[in-house]
Amino acid sequence: MPFAGPELQSLAADGLLARLHHNGYTLPEVQGSPQLRARAAAGGVPQAVRQRVVAGRMTAAWIYGCAAEPDRLALLVDAKRRVSSLRNTRGCTLHEVRLGPFDVVSLGGLMVSSPLRTALDVALHVEAERAIPALAALLARPQQDVRLRLLVLAIEASPRVPHKRGALEKLASLAPALVSGGAVDVEDAVDPADGTQHVAQVLGVAHLEGEL
Repeated sequence: MPFAGPELQSLAADGLLARLHHNGYTLPEVQGSPQLRARAAAGGVPQAVRQRVVAGRMTAAWIYGCAAEPDRLALLVDAKRRVSSLRNTRGCTLHEVRLGPFDVVSLGGLMVSSPLRTALDVALHVEAERAIPALAALLARPQQDVRLRLLVLAIEASPRVPHKRGALEKLASLAPALVSGGAVDVEDAVDPADGTQHVAQVLGVAHLEGEL
């Protein structure tokens, strides 16, 4: 028979369990991992919609171990999908976006925005107080799957993205030498008509943003 919430809290207080997230616990010797945190987050998403949404923004940053768990799950919904049936998803904030082919990975039974897409969304849409530490942690991942130079380039390549200036200011606080007056310092020039547009498309940067 499953333990009730107060019983789990008591076991955690006694050191017999370790708290993984708001309503989940593990044995103390179990190390947290992106897969484990994604599985925990999946428990907060109704089964009926789990394959239609993507954990993103600060929820994804938490899954990657780069931020504290947010109070509500941030779920991305591809603009090509119908979202009317998702509006009553409790405990979640839905964001309608355009997702590129490399923007999503599968972890622990849940689709999660890739580390690079997560960094892009955090820079654009999360207030600086929370965004800057999360961005620093994402950039410091040992997998080196988030590169500041490419992140700046992706933002610069998207002229119609809201909050672009604020995103560049956040990145400039991490690397002033790289982000100077909004310019991108790259070793190899990119043809604006080809390469830059391609980067934006691959990252799914030019997306329609709207909170539901």
